[in-house]
Amino acid sequence: MAEGKIVTRYKIILEYDGTDLIGWQENRQGPSVQSLLKDAIEKFCGARPDVVGAGRTDAGVHAVAMCAHFDLESAPDANTVMRALNFYLNDAPVSVLDCVAVSDDFNARFSCVMRHYKYIVLNRFAPPVLDKNRVWWVPKKLDIEKMRDAAKLLVGEHDFSSFRASQCQAKSPIKTLDSCRIEQKGDLVIFEFSARSFLHHQVRNMVGTLVEIGLGVEYDIDEVFAARDRSAAGATAPACGLYFIQADYATTD
Repeated sequence: MAEGKIVTRYKIILEYDGTDLIGWQENRQGPSVQSLLKDAIEKFCGARPDVVGAGRTDAGVHAVAMCAHFDLESAPDANTVMRALNFYLNDAPVSVLDCVAVSDDFNARFSCVMRHYKYIVLNRFAPPVLDKNRVWWVPKKLDIEKMRDAAKLLVGEHDFSSFRASQCQAKSPIKTLDSCRIEQKGDLVIFEFSARSFLHHQVRNMVGTLVEIGLGVEYDIDEVFAARDRSAAGATAPACGLYFIQADYATTD
């Protein structure tokens, strides 16, 4: 970095519809949240910095309040940055809800102390129209209490190998799930998960297993954990029902 350059780190909060995106990560296969943000920043100021997110959501996954950060070798007002990014995002399915300048030791990924996800199931006979691509449609009646009983067993520190995607790059399958709640609101069944970090597809695999339990499939969660084998758990729930809700940090930065 050239001496005398002013570098400002910006923390942004995003919402996005992941239906037509390849996920968070930029690659050559199509539009991603990261690539759309980089394009907007480049149009705004000519720079194309790395944009680091609190989570790396998959194709089709949505976000209510994803946190990210990036650096600029200038110090435009944070409100100007937010307005400019939203202007250049135009009709992209990504919106910047907030932008603030933060200290350079803030990291959207590594400073995060808790991540929150929500998964929405539409449990009714009629298929969705208004919520298409935003819920998982399950037409058969679910047994909510059976799912809740099983969900309680997922909470705590466990080896989540049976709920881990084969392509997961995490060094260890040991994770601590801080909470797992299931709420029913009319035809919607809402799953909420909180943890410091998750394995690849962990939430979708847990939801898939819980939904199968709700449909009458017998799973002994303790045996599923003990198997340490992806085939011991249920199918992976579709991406369309998953939402990144929030990232928590120890400080206001």
